[in-house]
Amino acid sequence: MDNSSTADWFQDRIAAAITPLLPGFAVEAVAEIDSTNTELMRRARAGRVEPVLLVTERQTAGRGRLGRPWQSGDARQEASASLMFSLGLPLAPADWSGLSLAVGVSVAESLDPSGAQKVGLKWPNDVWVNDRKLVGILVETALPANGRPDASRYLVIGIGVNIGAREADGMRTPPAWVHQWRPGVSAPEVLGELVLPLVRTVLDFETRGFAPFAERFAARDVLRGREVTLSDGTAGLCEGVTWGGELQVRTDAGLQLISSDEVSVRPRGMAF
Repeated sequence: MDNSSTADWFQDRIAAAITPLLPGFAVEAVAEIDSTNTELMRRARAGRVEPVLLVTERQTAGRGRLGRPWQSGDARQEASASLMFSLGLPLAPADWSGLSLAVGVSVAESLDPSGAQKVGLKWPNDVWVNDRKLVGILVETALPANGRPDASRYLVIGIGVNIGAREADGMRTPPAWVHQWRPGVSAPEVLGELVLPLVRTVLDFETRGFAPFAERFAARDVLRGREVTLSDGTAGLCEGVTWGGELQVRTDAGLQLISSDEVSVRPRGMAF
């Protein structure tokens, strides 16, 4: 059965732009899949570690951070209402800390270059507009098939963008969507705007780490200066992120540096 996507995702144009940076790069589009991240992780564990972009019109088992499902909306509207894709490539940075934050910076700046729409970043890997979630980011890595500890890992970056109007039923954070300020833009057009800057960001991170992105993250940090609650119930004042990507929260016990993305953070009063 042919599962090719019926949409035009500008595959040739995207591949031509990325191939000089990632030789052998391919763009694949499918109508339906369980999860683009899950598929690229499966391939990596089987030894397939070529650079690739996998985009789909519909996910049946999309995943977010902490194992949460990625809710992509009504199946009848998904192709137009959501953009769901994963980027996979081998990567060997000296330090992986802050990668999801750098990815968020790239996505936010591509969606809102001037900052006029107040597209912001919620540590560690969500893109928000007015305390509403616009983009979810899931970063995963797989060990190379040969198991060498000094070899690069295979990096998979999954991104889900709300393009059209979304219902909030069953969602922890009410959604925002791109059509709120760009009513005519399509999911393929948004994909074309995101991918090249994203690849450049990842390659820049590989050589220079998070430090070059720290000030850009701070400019869009939606938690800095706000009272927040951690998933263990600890409350405090968010003081932004460090140059290494750790979240700084001033609590009654002093300043806590949070580096694990297993810890969830919410502005005071918002449910987890």
